[in-house]
Amino acid sequence: MKPQFFLVPRDVQRTHVVRHHTLPNLGTVWHYHPELELHYIIRGEGVRFIGDNISNFYAEELLLIGADLPHMWRCNEAYFRKDPTITAEAVVVQFLPDFMGKDFLKMPEAMPLLNLYEKARSGLVIGGAVKPEIIRLMKHSVHTSDLQRVICILSMLELLSGAADMAPISSRKGIQKSSKEENDRLNKIYSYTLEHFARDLTLEEMAEVAHLSVTSFCRYFKKMSQKTFYDFLTEIRISHAQRLLIEDESATVEVIFSECGFNNRSSFFSHFKRITGCTPQEYKRRYLYENIFI
Repeated sequence: MKPQFFLVPRDVQRTHVVRHHTLPNLGTVWHYHPELELHYIIRGEGVRFIGDNISNFYAEELLLIGADLPHMWRCNEAYFRKDPTITAEAVVVQFLPDFMGKDFLKMPEAMPLLNLYEKARSGLVIGGAVKPEIIRLMKHSVHTSDLQRVICILSMLELLSGAADMAPISSRKGIQKSSKEENDRLNKIYSYTLEHFARDLTLEEMAEVAHLSVTSFCRYFKKMSQKTFYDFLTEIRISHAQRLLIEDESATVEVIFSECGFNNRSSFFSHFKRITGCTPQEYKRRYLYENIFI
């Protein structure tokens, strides 16, 4: 799916932006920009789309998104009901790769940064001992002067360049730039799928949403996303199943696969193991173990 170019709103004389925002939700547009982005979720949950990866996100998640890597955080439906008691909150630090100047990256001392930037092209989930310190620096940078902010960003990057506990997110690093018309169509397909994934969605129905013939829709979606529409739909359903498995302890597998749009148990198990690498029961046990012993 082609993302929309997003111009990060910053002063043209600055090479970075730091924001701490509380919003009804985190938006619905899959986009990219030339800035790298550190993204810390304080409050909010839903499904995130980064490159070719579709996964759930929760509060306390910290990510580094590389330059021009498409991304979006789609909050759960509760965040779109205009309930003032339900809001999303995040701290975001965005900076150009050469925020210290183009000559700085040519210095031998900058090699660790170049290596980090290369890893970030796939997106990184940040954990381990550096995570709380990165979060502290992000929050501190919101209230500092321009020079102190630059120092904070450089300090964060120094920590990250030596960090071991960072997991890649996406297998795709490239982007396909889109026109506004293409972007509007894809976001319509995307939004419609997220709203109706729990029931049968036919190619005829989706083609009508996209104002294309079925053949053209299939060709169009595969070209934009490098996957079929049904692969995309299945990944969304499995991400929802993962959420239900850890949020509703009383829900049976039969209830979960039915609520996620699967017609039978064997199909659900087959897709779940293909995408996650484990069975639903194993996934739930791993999650409980990791959260008991952190």
